[in-house]
Amino acid sequence: MSAPHSVELEPAEASGNRNYQGPCWYRKTFVVPAETAGKRLFVHFEAVMGKQSVYVNGRLATTHMGGFLPITVSLTDAGVQAGDTCVVALRADNSDDITYPPGKTQYTMDFAYHGGMYRDVWLIAKSAVAITDAILANRVAGGGVFVHYDEISERSAKVYVDTEVENTSDRAQTVTVETTLRDATGAVVRRLSSRLSLAAGAAATANQQTTVRNPQLWSPESPYLYRVETRIKQGSHCIDGGATRIGIRLCEFRGSEGFYLNGCKYEQLIGANRHQDFAVVGNALPNSGQWRDAKRLRDAGCRIVRTAHYPQDAAFMDACDELGLFVIVATPGWQFWNDDPTFAQLVHQNTRDIIRRDRNHPCVLMWEPILNETRFPEQFALDALQLTHDEYPYPGRPVTAADTNSRGVKDNYDLVYGKPGDDEQPDAARQCIFTREWGDIVDDWYAHNAINRASRAWGERALLMQALSLAESYDSMYRTTGKFIGGAQWHPFDHQRGYHPDPFYGGIFDAFRQPKYARQMFRSQVPADRTCPEGVEAGPMVYIAHEMMPSSGEDIVVFSNCDSVRLTLYGGARVLTLPVEHPEGGMPNRPVIFRGAWDPMEAREYSYVKKALDRVSLLAEGLIGGEVVCTDLRMPSRRSTRLRLRVDWEGQPLVADGSDFVVVVAEVTDDNGNVRRLAMESVTFEVEGEGTIIGDATIGANPRRTEWGTAPVLIRATQQAGTITVRARPTYPGTHAPAEAEISFESTAPAQAFCYAIDTGVTDCDAETTVTETDAATGIKLSDAEKQRLLHEVEMQQTEFGIQ
Repeated sequence: MSAPHSVELEPAEASGNRNYQGPCWYRKTFVVPAETAGKRLFVHFEAVMGKQSVYVNGRLATTHMGGFLPITVSLTDAGVQAGDTCVVALRADNSDDITYPPGKTQYTMDFAYHGGMYRDVWLIAKSAVAITDAILANRVAGGGVFVHYDEISERSAKVYVDTEVENTSDRAQTVTVETTLRDATGAVVRRLSSRLSLAAGAAATANQQTTVRNPQLWSPESPYLYRVETRIKQGSHCIDGGATRIGIRLCEFRGSEGFYLNGCKYEQLIGANRHQDFAVVGNALPNSGQWRDAKRLRDAGCRIVRTAHYPQDAAFMDACDELGLFVIVATPGWQFWNDDPTFAQLVHQNTRDIIRRDRNHPCVLMWEPILNETRFPEQFALDALQLTHDEYPYPGRPVTAADTNSRGVKDNYDLVYGKPGDDEQPDAARQCIFTREWGDIVDDWYAHNAINRASRAWGERALLMQALSLAESYDSMYRTTGKFIGGAQWHPFDHQRGYHPDPFYGGIFDAFRQPKYARQMFRSQVPADRTCPEGVEAGPMVYIAHEMMPSSGEDIVVFSNCDSVRLTLYGGARVLTLPVEHPEGGMPNRPVIFRGAWDPMEAREYSYVKKALDRVSLLAEGLIGGEVVCTDLRMPSRRSTRLRLRVDWEGQPLVADGSDFVVVVAEVTDDNGNVRRLAMESVTFEVEGEGTIIGDATIGANPRRTEWGTAPVLIRATQQAGTITVRARPTYPGTHAPAEAEISFESTAPAQAFCYAIDTGVTDCDAETTVTETDAATGIKLSDAEKQRLLHEVEMQQTEFGIQ
């Protein structure tokens, strides 16, 4: 097996505390590469769910509590050297445990503790004199490389680079810290050099600074990244080094004046929250999947992401740097407090480690160092605030954000979470106000029925109702005196949770990341002339949210960012034009609704009586300045005749590392290629070459029933780059069944070499991954009264903390 790895594969709908909770074991045997001779050796786990014990060659090396931050183990301290055969064993346990954050039991929580070694694992070799790891160093505002700024303008910016170097040898050492600042083209902007004298066993920091003239400033519209290259030299010999990507930008929250970026008033910050789980694999989403998620959000028009409710994968943060997505980084926690002082200490340590890990990312706009929707002592909030200042004591630091109703927040924090209209109240906070979660409108917290929630399987009317409901909430994000600066939708991706049998269906994408109508509504809010980073979806758009089915509504809804929309019905039989409303103090582009425009009997007249099938169509044209700048053509789907396959790349290659995967989607279409939305086919997938299918019939992964005309499957690369061929066929063939389909694509070789013998014939749970106590997931029994009480507590806290 390869990491990322989920301890189990799950059905696409696995909410309601159905996932496995309990201990599992991982074991990897490898030969330490000869080229690491004389180096200090470490194994670095980016994250493992729950609490962990790590063994090296049979002896306990370290323990760790928490499922969202790195664990680093010294192989050198365990006596391992280059050329040795080494066995690293990991015991991971994602069982409920109130002693460390988040602390809340999964069966009362709105997300899931999907088990496993679900992020990357690295073998690291370092010289005796080397740059420290910021988390391992555990020094306030220290460790590793820390880049910060001052006096930022379009004319110049002061850049400070603090590099901590440690000497673990038994004698004094003198080294040179050489720092090279490069622009996005690779050209050298500045070179800096400092000498450090290090006693045996000591660490010291090189504090370097420079002024960048006419800097390219980072923004969502232009996420310009510089590169800081660090080399530790003894004489002319480089003994350690690394690279840090940075972005120079000035963010200011000016209270009643609003949010300013690089000295200019910035428009409303609208985005979404993000949970990390994915259909079938739980949390085990590879780096390419992390990048694709960021790309999907950016393409949909998001410019800010709140991490819900824990730090995200480092690859996701890198993607946000590249694509221009601001990030609010939250410490792990959700509606739970433990009075034991150790619990607060662990929360604070998580926050420190988050800042030390993510402080150099230009995407980080805010820290959320408290527990989401939780009643806690005021001193906890004040301590959390102070430690963010201690860990980032320099100008231009990310601000702190928390619920305005939480103790200690309104009078002390930099930004408060609230709702549209809060800035108009007599007792309004002095700070800028941001909505941490908008758009989720439920009837009650037992039923969880909501107009904004719609599974793709529910079809056109539900999906349209969701999109229009979210449009109303989106519109409210622009109600402001200037102090209210935006909000993050709850939640863009359907996901699993512990306390309800249904997944959260409020996403603008489903759990496989297939878009819903609401995604197009989001996209239509991006002004047609807005500048976006290269590769991000931009420009004029128009989208018909109507399938021309007999059951379709009589109103035709079109999403567009143009001046007006011209709708042509039945090849010109009727032509209707309506403006796209751009209300002041409202969303940029309201949905365009052609009321009463659809009549299935009128369509039948053309198809059945007049035999003019080519005229049974809707054509939407987006007009700017009277000129057609974009179009969308919709035709009703006829009988199912074929399958069609597509790969959901999002511009990222499939890497042959044994864990990377892509979604391949089978669409049921008619003769003209229109997706048959109401098809009820079951699709069976087969794969040849350097790929495997993730999941099987036991979890409904393969064969898979179509939903809204499509059936997705996860195709994982092997550890050998090459051609992958996927075939899709009806599970139940027949004379008039849809014709099967085939698609071939390539995987690419990984950039890093494997340090172990490549596995062959590996299954999802092979002999080196052992799950124990398999009944743990179903071991918790609650009475109806207990369930009602727990859900009432959730509802009270949701209400108290102002979910919109």
